[in-house]
Amino acid sequence: MHHAKTDSEVTSSMAASSPPRAAYYVQSPSHDDGENKTAASSFHSSPAASPPRSLGNHSRESSSSRFSGAKGGAGSGSSRRGGVGGGGGGKGGAAGEAGRGGRRSPWMKEEAIEEEGLLMEDDDDAAGGGVGGLPKRWRYALGFVGAFFALFFFFALILWGASHNQKPVVSINSITFHNFVIQAGTDASLVPTELSTMNATVRMTFRNTGSFFGVHVSAQPVTLYYYQLLMASGNVKYFYQPRKSSRHLAVEVLGDKVPLYGGGSGLSSTPVKGAPPAPVPLQLTVRFRSRAFVLGKLVKPKFRTDVQCSVKLDMAKLGKAVSLNKACSLV
Repeated sequence: MHHAKTDSEVTSSMAASSPPRAAYYVQSPSHDDGENKTAASSFHSSPAASPPRSLGNHSRESSSSRFSGAKGGAGSGSSRRGGVGGGGGGKGGAAGEAGRGGRRSPWMKEEAIEEEGLLMEDDDDAAGGGVGGLPKRWRYALGFVGAFFALFFFFALILWGASHNQKPVVSINSITFHNFVIQAGTDASLVPTELSTMNATVRMTFRNTGSFFGVHVSAQPVTLYYYQLLMASGNVKYFYQPRKSSRHLAVEVLGDKVPLYGGGSGLSSTPVKGAPPAPVPLQLTVRFRSRAFVLGKLVKPKFRTDVQCSVKLDMAKLGKAVSLNKACSLV
């Protein structure tokens, strides 16, 4: 009767007929000899030094070796009983596996060092944070914005410096006295005192020297003082002056029944013995404030112009314009 061969008989016959192959390594936990221990220790030590992605290949090799070992386990027992062929195959497999591990170890170490370096760089980037951790396009965008603001600030600084060198100019041309009267009377509280009444017109020119900006102009009241006593005043209306242009102003200066309280004891508006009264020394003051909006509200230089003029009120020249071109100075 012909019966089918078992798996152990087939495996033993294949092992006896074929020469030992280094690709198959039989690892049996029941073997206690020194050679198998050395091979097992080298087998278990090699995955620790290899990178994570090499574990898959090695695990497949070890699983295949275990599978072949499981098949050859029964055959190895029979080969031990029949001869030493199986033991020779085991020794050859251990030597082949050790040879492969020895050839692979320098590459494994180099790749492990490279991966460790990449991991350390990633950890440094994550720990550093800040601008270094941003993508390149964000760093370029931040650099562009910073450069734009720096150039804008530099341009605004240039405009500010250039505008401050173009200060408006105020010229007092003349003054005309129309009326001047000193009379006795009382103030609002019915205190007896001398009262002064004055009416004059001051003509002046405001010139904007700015070549690239206009100015918004306001002024304090134009005043006439007799020493420290205010005799008359007049207001200048707000106006806007375009660039590189000028404006002629005529300001009416009035003083109606101003109490003198003894300060003007020497003043008189009537002739004495047919002679006109002595001229009255007065001081004319003008203060202009100008503001320019060169770059919106970012660059808005301010200017202040103060002018003082020495004036003499001569009763003989009432109604005539008195030139003040050489009688004024900037304060």
